[in-house]
Amino acid sequence: MSKKKTLTTAAGIPIPDNQTSLTAGERGPTLLQDHYLLEKLAHFNRERIPERVVHAKAAGAHGVLTVTNDITKYTRAKLFSKVGKKTEMFGRFSTVAGEKGSADTVRDVRGFALKFYTEEGNWDMVGNNTPVFFIRDAIKFPDFIHTQKRDPQTNAPRPFAQWDFWSQVPEALHQVTILFSDRGIPRGIPYMNGYGSHTYSFINAAHERFWVKFHFKTQQGIQCMPVDEAKRLAGESPDYHTVELFKMIERGDYPKWTFYIQAMPEKEAETYRWNPFDLTKVWPHADYPLIEVGVMELNRNPANYFAEVEQAAFSPANVVPGISFSPCKMLQARIFSYADAHRYRLGVNFERLPINAPRATTVQNTYQRDGAMRFDDNAGPDPNYEPNSTGGPVADPAYAEPPLRISGDADRYEQKRGVDDDYVQPGNLYRLMPPEEQKRLVQNIADNLGKVPKELQEKMIAHFRKADKAYGDGIAKQLGLM
Repeated sequence: MSKKKTLTTAAGIPIPDNQTSLTAGERGPTLLQDHYLLEKLAHFNRERIPERVVHAKAAGAHGVLTVTNDITKYTRAKLFSKVGKKTEMFGRFSTVAGEKGSADTVRDVRGFALKFYTEEGNWDMVGNNTPVFFIRDAIKFPDFIHTQKRDPQTNAPRPFAQWDFWSQVPEALHQVTILFSDRGIPRGIPYMNGYGSHTYSFINAAHERFWVKFHFKTQQGIQCMPVDEAKRLAGESPDYHTVELFKMIERGDYPKWTFYIQAMPEKEAETYRWNPFDLTKVWPHADYPLIEVGVMELNRNPANYFAEVEQAAFSPANVVPGISFSPCKMLQARIFSYADAHRYRLGVNFERLPINAPRATTVQNTYQRDGAMRFDDNAGPDPNYEPNSTGGPVADPAYAEPPLRISGDADRYEQKRGVDDDYVQPGNLYRLMPPEEQKRLVQNIADNLGKVPKELQEKMIAHFRKADKAYGDGIAKQLGLM
């Protein structure tokens, strides 16, 4: 039998008694000098950091990305430099609207956040299980999320708010159609796809730019959960997806996804029939076919949920040479907002936490100093300014991107093309569904839309009819409006 470890304080001081407080006599009051008690209670009071405003409830796992196809014609990123190359990664998979204690099996979009620990620093692919989103301009994002959260007066969910918002923002129709389809409730994390959703860019060794979309297609096959089963599990096993992913990995049944890209030459964006940077649109595969990149496998569970899943911090700002951004308005704002949220929630040194720290030896040569929770040597005596004459790190022009051509006047523009731009793709998606799936979609929408006033129902039905007359008529019949 191994020797027992001695319990200590956080400062390493041995604790003589962790079960009884220090008191003035057998029946006297507790003494303030019982610093063992004070430290224990003070730390307990601070064990919970603020939960994320969105994506609060999540599961996570470690894994590896293996390159299976040569895409070096599109990007110079070293993680894609040769077939067979492996890169360690960590994934966090979440619901969007619910709080940390909410149920896994609710109807919601799922976050699909991946951190790849490359030799050039961390690449964070921060997406969802849907290829589009409800809005295309981040100035609407706080308002949209407020509609998904609790009523400020009753503190209860409020269907009115979301439908009131959607009825006035028709760009949401594509994502609403996906949300209320079968895919709105996945069978589990291994049974859903992941998408970068935004348009990003690849830059190759010749400094050519390609616009790209990221797709992670589940090798387990898409599986969705019937509404009745999802509601039952929400009460009986609210952590169902979290637990099932953990058990799947624990027994060695590692889930896998095939990673694909769509690639568009930079110049083609100017004339493509859709605005390629509009987050409410997809690029049809007939126009830009999927190109295989590799296989992602989740093969190791976290040893500690808080340290690895709760403290995991992802940001679309984390790109590596060869991967970059696009003019997508939502992406441009997320580049700021995600890192800013982590600075508030975890502290300014959140990138130095082990789960977030890069594995590359050349990274974190910065002039950033001090701040809460700086737990390394704070760069010792090294200079904290630049330029300097003492050998501090300097920028390397070799990593510069080619110029991005910009034209036009500064103004507030809608990122869409055409009057009916917001209705074509939702209608196409509806018509792609088999009849039985169309019926379930209509029923799911009617069940939820039926909770709001008739005037709001009629406004939404008008939008659905613009996408497809049968789509809108089916919902109207279910609601008794025709």
